[in-house]
Amino acid sequence: YNLSASDSSPCVVLKFKTCTIMLDCSLDLASLNHFLPVSLTQQQRILNLPHFPVKDEFGNTIQMMELKECSGKVFVDGDLEFNLPETDLIDLSTIDVILISNSNTMLALPYITEYTGFQGIVYATEPTIQIGRLLMEELVQYCHGCSTNKNVGGWKQKKYYQQLPGQGKTWNENLLSWRHCYSQDDVHNAVSKIQMVGYAEALSIFGALNVTAYSSGYALGSCNWLIGTEFEKVAYISGSSSLITPHPQPLDQQPLQGCDVLVYTGLSNAPQFNPDNTLAEFCCCLAKTVKAGGNALIPCLPSGLIYDLLECLLLYMEKSNIINIPIYLISPSAKASLALSQIYAEWLHPNKQNKAYLPETPFPHDQLIELGRLKVFSSIHDGLSYGFKKPCIVFAGHPSLRMGDAVHFVEMWGKSPLNSIIFVEPNFSHLEALAPYQPLEARAFHFPIDTRSNHKVASRMIDGLKPRRVVVPPSYMAPPVEAPHRTELKLELESPVETMERSTVRRLKVERVYEKVDLEPDVSMIVLKVNLKTGVLVAPMSALSSSRNNKHLLKPIYKRVPVSNVSRKRKYHDEITHRPMVCGNLNVDTFVEALKLEGYNDVKVESSSSGKIIMLQDTVIQIEEGSTHIVCEGNETLRVKLRDILLQSLNSH
Repeated sequence: YNLSASDSSPCVVLKFKTCTIMLDCSLDLASLNHFLPVSLTQQQRILNLPHFPVKDEFGNTIQMMELKECSGKVFVDGDLEFNLPETDLIDLSTIDVILISNSNTMLALPYITEYTGFQGIVYATEPTIQIGRLLMEELVQYCHGCSTNKNVGGWKQKKYYQQLPGQGKTWNENLLSWRHCYSQDDVHNAVSKIQMVGYAEALSIFGALNVTAYSSGYALGSCNWLIGTEFEKVAYISGSSSLITPHPQPLDQQPLQGCDVLVYTGLSNAPQFNPDNTLAEFCCCLAKTVKAGGNALIPCLPSGLIYDLLECLLLYMEKSNIINIPIYLISPSAKASLALSQIYAEWLHPNKQNKAYLPETPFPHDQLIELGRLKVFSSIHDGLSYGFKKPCIVFAGHPSLRMGDAVHFVEMWGKSPLNSIIFVEPNFSHLEALAPYQPLEARAFHFPIDTRSNHKVASRMIDGLKPRRVVVPPSYMAPPVEAPHRTELKLELESPVETMERSTVRRLKVERVYEKVDLEPDVSMIVLKVNLKTGVLVAPMSALSSSRNNKHLLKPIYKRVPVSNVSRKRKYHDEITHRPMVCGNLNVDTFVEALKLEGYNDVKVESSSSGKIIMLQDTVIQIEEGSTHIVCEGNETLRVKLRDILLQSLNSH
């Protein structure tokens, strides 16, 4: 089941061996592009924007207060809304387990755990839990702290949004799934349902499946998931990176080899940009801006990419002799995020881990804060005005430029061509982000840094894993619509590929051939293996089958037998029985000779349509392929004797 709101916001549900597993629950933030920025103080420029006129069902022109026009585009003036994963394709209360790959793919978790009747378990690594919690708390503070308290929604009617210039067609698909931000209590309750898991730690799901997390090399604590049994494997890869320069642990792909199905999501959103080259251009652009006397604003998230950006930027500033330029990091979660990056040394790249044993901090953040070169604030109202120096470099949220302190800086610095707004987050469109601020005199630069695998690297990785079948979003198999000539921007795979469109169901061809069964010690002691042919051993047995919690167990069969020593108080005891299993084809001539040796001389053999019939006194023995029937008119003693003669003529184990 593909519940993803978009191909870049994965949310997939897998049903396998009576278990229902959700793989990631991303929140699509592209819906923010249709809203005007919100901030603590009302911006006069936004208040003065003209309303967009629409016509009602009678053809009369009306002014919808929530629709405003800016530079030829229409925006919603109201509380921000987010595009949720599909909720009607499957009953989300039936989900048993949610597996989270990284902190960016869990932002929709409170919507699922608190509003759908979800009663299952959520698994994620410890850094993913803590950083994801910070990102969700930041969203809550941005949205509820700057709420406009405008109850808008009339524009969502089809008769109105279809009149929007060139935009209505892109809204109607997901419009009904848009929701306002969750609350702080929702975040707390959702996080309380998450259980921590370590890399390579096998977890049992109701005894039916095992799930294991392996490092994806993308972010702190990010992982890929392996789901299956001893005989079937389904791999889920989301946001993997094979680069060796970033801070996370390297990609661990060996356990994913030879899986039956590989579900691949989280390709790079900037495949045409080399991360190392783009990072160098970013630092160079910053240096030019501040040397010219301008200020630089970098809208970003408080975790992930910011760790590497700060470290590389500070090294570049030392080489460029601009160490006196102050750097400000402004976010409600900034201090906590920087602290988390220092204490999770075991989740970092070995080069970073080694520093923790020297002892040194893995990142230089703490030393730079002590030296005053890096200043961290929770908001612009957290004492920023005291000692604020320009020119400067400011990292602030939110990358969408629809909320957070970055909105204030764009309004303040956007009127000067000396200033720069530099976009580095690959999941947000810089053109859409700046649309409600036009006309803008400040220079805008786009240096998206995405360490996730691009199409070429992903194709090589998938082919190396040799899966039997690959499942990917449809956009991965074709060049981008805006660049159809870029044929290298698509996956080219050797394995069979299935695409999963939004709100669709795909039946994966994973054939269950074997099932694991455990033996009790008493049963294993009486098992006698027989070499059937080269490389094949057969071990017939008589046992009781017991199944509980998807675990299968063979127990011995006991029968009560008399005790030989009559002086004991117990006259009977339990003894393990074994019913011989017979195999092979019955040779009629041999069987007749055995009957004659036992004194049955009056034996007649006749042929029938299905085999042979042996006439013996008042007894009939019907011999067919695979079965023999003895009909002896109720003479049980005779039947048992004939049965024993028959068994002696067959191979038994």
